Amino acid sequence: MADALSQIPDVEIDPEGTFKYILVKVKVKDGDAHKDIVRGTKSAEYHNHIFEKVSPALETLGMECKCLGGGKIEHKSKEKKIRVFGESTAFGKADHAASVEKLKAVYSDYHITWSDDKK
Repeated sequence: MADALSQIPDVEIDPEGTFKYILVKVKVKDGDAHKDIVRGTKSAEYHNHIFEKVSPALETLGMECKCLGGGKIEHKSKEKKIRVFGESTAFGKADHAASVEKLKAVYSDYHITWSDDKK
């Protein structure tokens, strides 16, 4: 099952714009293996909409999911910039520093920053 965990992308975010995101802990059901993933999309009106889509999909792969918090991402692909900020009313503030580390691994040529700013 740990192999199934490695098949799950660490980051899936929209290619452009400002949108809500969540940091999710994904754990192998009845196991110890786990990792954190970042998911964000403009199509989500609320943070829980992202979780409601992500969690069932991963549960079918034998995983358990827990939302660790949320915020917003401003993604400017032409400028190769990502800014992580804000918080989720439902889930609280994600560990933006941890989210940025995940983003840097995927967007290694980007300038990525985070703050506790609300906007």
